[in-house]
Amino acid sequence: MNQRFDPSGPLRGRLRVPPDKSISHRSALVAAMASEPVRIRNYLQAADTSSTLAAVARLGAIVERRPAELVIRGGGLRNALPPTATIDVGNAGTLMRLLPGWLAFQQGHSFELDGDESIRRRPVDRIAGPLEQMGARIEAREGRFPPFTVHGAQLTGIEYELPMASAQVKSCVLLAGLVTDATTVVEPVPTRDHTERMLMRAGAAVKRELAAGGGVRTTIGNVDELEIAEIDVPGDPSSAAFLVAAGVLVPGSNLLLESVGTNWTRSGFLRILERMQAIVLADIEPVGAFDAEEPVGDLDVRSGALEATTVAPEEVPLAIDELPLVALLGCFAEGETVVRGAGELRLKESDRIATVVDGLRGLGADIEATPDGFVVRGGGGLRGGVLDAHGDHRLALLGAVAGLASREGVEVIGMDAAAVSYPGFADDIEGLLQ
Repeated sequence: MNQRFDPSGPLRGRLRVPPDKSISHRSALVAAMASEPVRIRNYLQAADTSSTLAAVARLGAIVERRPAELVIRGGGLRNALPPTATIDVGNAGTLMRLLPGWLAFQQGHSFELDGDESIRRRPVDRIAGPLEQMGARIEAREGRFPPFTVHGAQLTGIEYELPMASAQVKSCVLLAGLVTDATTVVEPVPTRDHTERMLMRAGAAVKRELAAGGGVRTTIGNVDELEIAEIDVPGDPSSAAFLVAAGVLVPGSNLLLESVGTNWTRSGFLRILERMQAIVLADIEPVGAFDAEEPVGDLDVRSGALEATTVAPEEVPLAIDELPLVALLGCFAEGETVVRGAGELRLKESDRIATVVDGLRGLGADIEATPDGFVVRGGGGLRGGVLDAHGDHRLALLGAVAGLASREGVEVIGMDAAAVSYPGFADDIEGLLQ
């Protein structure tokens, strides 16, 4: 589906953004592993998170949809049922990388996972390595791509140092560590910590401490069962980021985005915006905090002039999903905006460095790719034109925001990809224009 987004008048009003995608995935997985039913309020109804519900149902969980919540009745930590067919993860990279952590200790059983064309290009060797060190066996196409099979086994604890920061790889190893005496993951820099917080709430012993050089050591120990009666999913800061960018860029805009997750490990984009002199008022969790509960707050966004900035490699993991928006904002900022250390973007639903650079250049941006990021020379804004989403939901949403802020408008090729995380984006924008 193609959709055109014309230059916009001021965006004004109050809005609740979609529920957090990362927390929705994790809530369904932890609920399926729990020993008692779990009530989940505000679960994201989108393509990716629906794949997670379908996956846990295939593994024996009962998913009951009620008017205001989901109730998931799982079979317990060690009782995933071997499915009669391949588990389809769809386009959900989070599901593809987290689920094997649970499946790896289902002794005597094997589980095949596959997904769409995009998923089949995304490597799984980064989770296969530590899981095999723990005792599981992973068979993958060409040794590193889906479809792949997880052969469950008795696991032993390890200390695993991540070669590069990845919340998904960390989460996979920590889930597998639930049945070991102790498993430690060492991160070079902090990444989003929703898995640790949720497991702590469910009764797991989680210890986190600073490592040498600014990294983090997280240790998890053996637990007999997980118990968590209810989970409230906050608004997704990554989805909110697209509205924040639109509010900052479209002259005269004033938005209040309600009940957004303000976990400091998801607020890197807001800290970058602060350096760019954007007007975004928010009560964000202090850097370094760690609590079982997810913090929630409102974002007050107003339009204004922007200044260029440089995003350093250590900032990338805490703003990874929003870096395409940094490129867009850089087109309108005075000076040269640089992002370094973001090679992970090449392994997303698309090669997001290539697609963002090509897409924005086609709209009139002065932008160039580097091996691990991009450089944007701003101040001139965007002319407009056509942007191909390449099946990537973040790129589709980027094109929509670019159209609102451009001089001539943008036609987004494949806008339906936005349904993966924010299916109602166009309707929400329409509501803010009235």
